Amino acid sequence: MRGTPALGRARRGGGGARRDALGAGGVPALELKDVTVWFEGQDRSAVDEVSFALEEGQIAILIGPNGSGKSTVLRAILGLVPFRGDIRVFGMPAAAARRQIGYVPQRLAFDLTLPLTVREAVRMPLLGARGADVEASVRHFVDVLGIAGLLDRPLGTLSGGQLKRALIARAMVGNPRVLLLDEPEAGIDVGGEQTLYELLSQLVAHHRLTALVCSHELDLVFRYAGQVLCLNRRLQCSGAPAEVLTTEALARLYGPITTLYRHRPGGAA
Repeated sequence: MRGTPALGRARRGGGGARRDALGAGGVPALELKDVTVWFEGQDRSAVDEVSFALEEGQIAILIGPNGSGKSTVLRAILGLVPFRGDIRVFGMPAAAARRQIGYVPQRLAFDLTLPLTVREAVRMPLLGARGADVEASVRHFVDVLGIAGLLDRPLGTLSGGQLKRALIARAMVGNPRVLLLDEPEAGIDVGGEQTLYELLSQLVAHHRLTALVCSHELDLVFRYAGQVLCLNRRLQCSGAPAEVLTTEALARLYGPITTLYRHRPGGAA
């Protein structure tokens, strides 16, 4: 397991430390070059010639209107849809680096009415693995994410915030170097969003993790992203949020009525 120090409060804006930001040998943690995805029967591509590179140890947030291709980009990285172009994880083809990628879906792929406990769900990626290291990994991430007391609870009894934290623990137990999250704030309140992103920032800062998050929430982008990627089939802008998220850029992305806003604090995960 890559380091399990006690977690302090992570610095905002990129999930804490901006180290020598590229990975070993100066390669990006995640790099897409001219990635295009077509779905059968469609008269245009779902995403078109998307290129970007992410530094190691940061949170990057992918924003865009509904249908802009955000989830499709994640699915291409995971090898779940055919694509044209090149996707690399620390210089390796993504297909060969699949074990280095963790994924937190927006929706569960299994029935919440099944009698599946949090412990069983978190351990699922480690099926067949045995030993003290496995249990240590599970224990570490459920402790960090504040769900150690929920291990014997059925998944179907969790709140939205608790469930998202269980899914993040499930994605992290294999110690990925890149974590993909598809709208993790969906289904939880404003206070729960903040708790979730604070925990994600700590994971990024203390596990040399690179997180790519799809989100609709501009407030979260300004608070937590070291890099924002603006997508509407094509990449419209990329960079530090304060530098690239101008009124003009947002108008190109969402339309001219877009205004920036800030959430009020409150709520709980």
